Amino acid sequence: MTARIEHVVTSGEFCLDGGRWDVDNNVWLVGDDSEVIVIDAAHDSAPIIDAVGARIVRAIVLTHGHNDHINAAPGLAEQTGARIWLPPEDRMLWDEVFDHAPDEELVDGATFEVAGTTLQAIHTPGHSPGSTCLYAEDLATLFSGDTLFQGGPGATGRSYSSFDTIIDSIQAKLLTLPAATAVNTGHGNSTSIGAEAPHLDEWIARGQ
Repeated sequence: MTARIEHVVTSGEFCLDGGRWDVDNNVWLVGDDSEVIVIDAAHDSAPIIDAVGARIVRAIVLTHGHNDHINAAPGLAEQTGARIWLPPEDRMLWDEVFDHAPDEELVDGATFEVAGTTLQAIHTPGHSPGSTCLYAEDLATLFSGDTLFQGGPGATGRSYSSFDTIIDSIQAKLLTLPAATAVNTGHGNSTSIGAEAPHLDEWIARGQ
């Protein structure tokens, strides 16, 4: 059975630099009827568990360390036995939320196998130092976390972020992917590399 992509939306608060914002987060599941990988365990583990059902969770992969992408991860791990993967450059963000360590370091080039599909980690710093996308070439899909959205790069006006760095990451590592590649984002609607690539100069002119 070929891998499929499933989508769960959870809601809660994003907290950083003393601010609090209500947000809806995309949680992505990649797998088949027997196993899945969960990308970004946000806010509430219950609807994620409902979507997983009786399947084995091979990994809980966190694209970056902001609280709204990680806050359901320990609960999900406890219920599924899966290990939590976090970019090591974002450990300081994790430590603002939890007093225990994640299980594994998500490094550039790491691969995950599920349902006959390979997901490859692409380190794309800028939104945060550790921000990482996951690319499934045979599904023609990129899971971009908060690095690339419909309409431009993720926010960089907060601690540990850099507009110049996120532009470099997107230009060098994402816009080089095939134009038909779907981009499943951390918030909001999905897009594609082909839809976003023509707007790079506009983003640079706009700035953060």
